[in-house]
Amino acid sequence: MCREKGAKEPVIREISLQLSPPHLDDQRADDVRLREELAKKLGQWPRLPLSVLRKLTRVLREGNFSLRTVLGYDGAQWEVLDVHPLGHNSPLLGLGVDLGSTSVVLYLYDFRQRKVVRKHSFKNPQIAYGEDILTRLHYADKPERRHELHTLIVDKLKREIRHLLGDLSPENIYYLALCGNTTMAHFFLDLETRYLYREPYLPATSWVDLLKARDLGLPAHQEAFLFVFPNAGSYFGGDLLSGIMASGLHKQEGFSILIDVGTNAEVVLGNKDFLLACAGAAGPALEGGILKCGMQAAEGAIERVRIDPQSLELSYDTIGNAPPVGICGSGVIDLLAQMFLAGLLDQRGKFVPSRLPERFCSLQGESAFIVAFEDETAHGRPIYITQGEVKSVIRSKGAMYTILTVLCNSVGLSLDQIERFFIAGSFGHYIDPEMAVTIGMLPDVPLERFVSLGNAAGKGTVKFLEDRASFRELRQILERLTYMEMNVRGEFMHLLTGALFLPHTDWSLFPRVRKKLSKPQ
Repeated sequence: MCREKGAKEPVIREISLQLSPPHLDDQRADDVRLREELAKKLGQWPRLPLSVLRKLTRVLREGNFSLRTVLGYDGAQWEVLDVHPLGHNSPLLGLGVDLGSTSVVLYLYDFRQRKVVRKHSFKNPQIAYGEDILTRLHYADKPERRHELHTLIVDKLKREIRHLLGDLSPENIYYLALCGNTTMAHFFLDLETRYLYREPYLPATSWVDLLKARDLGLPAHQEAFLFVFPNAGSYFGGDLLSGIMASGLHKQEGFSILIDVGTNAEVVLGNKDFLLACAGAAGPALEGGILKCGMQAAEGAIERVRIDPQSLELSYDTIGNAPPVGICGSGVIDLLAQMFLAGLLDQRGKFVPSRLPERFCSLQGESAFIVAFEDETAHGRPIYITQGEVKSVIRSKGAMYTILTVLCNSVGLSLDQIERFFIAGSFGHYIDPEMAVTIGMLPDVPLERFVSLGNAAGKGTVKFLEDRASFRELRQILERLTYMEMNVRGEFMHLLTGALFLPHTDWSLFPRVRKKLSKPQ
């Protein structure tokens, strides 16, 4: 049975059949009768697991040899996951899982409606053993501790899947697709992690053959498939491969860049012919992660900051319009950009207290700028940024810009030749590209080139469920992908020096920012 060119065929499909009943001149076994009829529609002979064989004879005779089949695709072949009488019409569901080191996001996908019908997120319980990956890896150096982290996340995942399903039965889930960075995937599968952070930094596996959900004890149909996204090494995991799939940059003629900011900043440059990737320590400060008043993008986080250039009046917006409790990455970038444009920060990132003395103070011996005073916040404490934290953010933004520059230089491109900059994660969802350009984190190109993907990793898992061609796509991505180690490139440190200013020492790279500053304040 041929598909239309370009049409998507999900990894789960259902086929209703009316089989010819057996008689003395047709003594084919029940499974042969079913397989042959399905082969006419599938173009191949499907597999039947033991659980289906055990119920097939009964279902055929109860339905007078008419039945509904549920089939799952394993990357090469279709397998009959279940058979039901024709009148049986239970939901046909899949589950996408973005297994983040901080947050886990679940997407319940309806194969009939071809859309996500429910979404749910929760904190990764492994945070209690270390907010950063390296701390968890050190803790998991002994097999019993690694198994402890494995059990912790799997048990939590079981509970949260049941919470997401609510009144729906786990038996209705026939396919799960899970992505995570290499460490998270190894913890989930209880694979050896000791060599992920020891030279030469090797994962136990790069491609995990298709599993059954029951292998991990996950609540789903007894024959449900579980696909764990592959990785391209210790520092380039399945979450990034999933993000590449979601962006579609691997199919494009023109050049695009995918930027995913988390604990690290991971960047991919490429098109349909090649993919060049790297990771760098540009993430924590840009996410607000190392600031005393920093937080992730959640309710109460200051996400937008504006400072009137004439009156110097400061205003802000919070996520959920709640009283502020901290400032997230997009708010930090806004804050620095607005302070710079208002003359409260000089090009070196140094405070200029004389411009607005009422918002500058000394906290524990360090100069600080008050974003929200005590009487404005939910917890009754001021929200501020210190001079040292500003320097950390500038180092991180400089590293990000330099990573982009070095990647482009390595293939003979300039940043203005990049057609699309895909920005992923919650950081990408909230960031104002114009403010990121103002501080020199992103290049000074037309703003329409910046595309926010939101949770690209999670969207990639849904895309996998939507199209069985994703197996082939992922293998093609891995074949085209080259990882560049940024730390060993002398060019990186040389170029980074110029990027440690606002927006840069070379003003010709940021003409629009220079034009803003030339306007009368």
